[in-house]
Amino acid sequence: MSSPAALHDLTALDLVAGYRRRDISPVEVMDDVIARIGAWNPHINALYAFEPDAARAAARQSEARWRRGEPPGPLDGVPVTLKENIATKGVPMPLGSAATELVPQQADAPPAARLREAGAIAYTKTTMPEYGMLSSGLSLFHGLTRNPWDLSKNTGGSSAGAGAACAAGFGPLHLGSDIGGSVRLPANWCGIFALKPSNGRVPVDPPYFGRCAGPLTRTVADAALMMGVLSRPDWRDHMSLPPDALDWTALDGEVKGKRMGLMLDAGSGLPLDAEIRPVIIDAARAFAAAGAVVSEVGPVMDQDLLDGLDRFWRVRSWDDVRKLPPERRARLLPYIRAWAESGAACSALDVMHGYNGTMTIRAQAAQAFAELDYIVSPVAPVVSFPAEFASPTNDPGLPLQHIGFTVPWNMAENPAASINAGYSAAGFPIGLQIVGRRFDDIGVLRMARAFETMRGPQRPWPQPPA
Repeated sequence: MSSPAALHDLTALDLVAGYRRRDISPVEVMDDVIARIGAWNPHINALYAFEPDAARAAARQSEARWRRGEPPGPLDGVPVTLKENIATKGVPMPLGSAATELVPQQADAPPAARLREAGAIAYTKTTMPEYGMLSSGLSLFHGLTRNPWDLSKNTGGSSAGAGAACAAGFGPLHLGSDIGGSVRLPANWCGIFALKPSNGRVPVDPPYFGRCAGPLTRTVADAALMMGVLSRPDWRDHMSLPPDALDWTALDGEVKGKRMGLMLDAGSGLPLDAEIRPVIIDAARAFAAAGAVVSEVGPVMDQDLLDGLDRFWRVRSWDDVRKLPPERRARLLPYIRAWAESGAACSALDVMHGYNGTMTIRAQAAQAFAELDYIVSPVAPVVSFPAEFASPTNDPGLPLQHIGFTVPWNMAENPAASINAGYSAAGFPIGLQIVGRRFDDIGVLRMARAFETMRGPQRPWPQPPA
């Protein structure tokens, strides 16, 4: 007989059911999560603004509400972490950079507000790299965040701390943001699940083209539970979708007859590591065995489009960096400073070429889905890379070579998920990306849930060093 799961390893659904039955209490759970953090966080450095005393106080309040039978929402008493760039009232938001002035935020951003309204215990923020413009756990403000599966390896980013915290067992629910792969890439390298929703599905503040907030969890069902809260409307996001009464808990979906494209070539960036290809092909075969009609498809990106995005974002970042006083600019991570300052040499034509490329990506993505229901692909082209690297190339001249599979779906606004599909020979996680048509967030969750039931046995979660 297997031993019962530790409280910090229980899903959010299990926690809420336990609270309702009074088998467990939010206080017990929060104490166990805090103990887990004490054992793991000195090794992985995933947290910012961790407030254990406030967390315990919130847990006591939740326990009292459950005793009265008055939970305010579906997440009452469930521990949740929030990425550092998702504002929480009273907490400074450094954006991963030592160059940022530490000013307490005036209000909770929409995702933080929704989680608190639902009763979740938002007890800490999680680390991110400089300005969120690295798929890495590297930050001169936070220090280096490491991957629990292998402390010598990178978490990816920019939701670096969220991915590490989820894999390490710092509670079941973690919130990140994604503008080019920033929830899916850490999910891939940390062996967890993440959903980048359709753009505008989860209100954010400030909104920006391609920017989304989404859950990182260990199970698809927990992400769906979280989405039922996060997708509630907020007037501050002028790019958000109209409110929609989606049934986020309806995860049973028919695979048979679904038309799936297998994309093994990103059309840009780094070549695919040899160990990734068979894992993704095996996943496609599992869908085919369940009745899906699977066919190989080509990319919706090419190198020129990726380079155009790079130049566009360099100029956007240069617009921020150039406003910094010299003493603060000197505190930037040298990689980010070199990358952003190169934007000064770009022309207006370069910027428009990059922007117009996003329209091409959107058109080509729409064309791909004209005859498909879903696309499955790798999440990233490399199995792993060193923890100390700013990106898989570690070259500010080639900063985006790892996002060819993920960034098109931010530009095209499609929902996309990352779910663990297997492991390398060394035991490192390898993720599968599942992409759906615009607005078919429920469909992506259903296909992910179907794969979750079909995939092979998962390895035990990593444990802190003795």
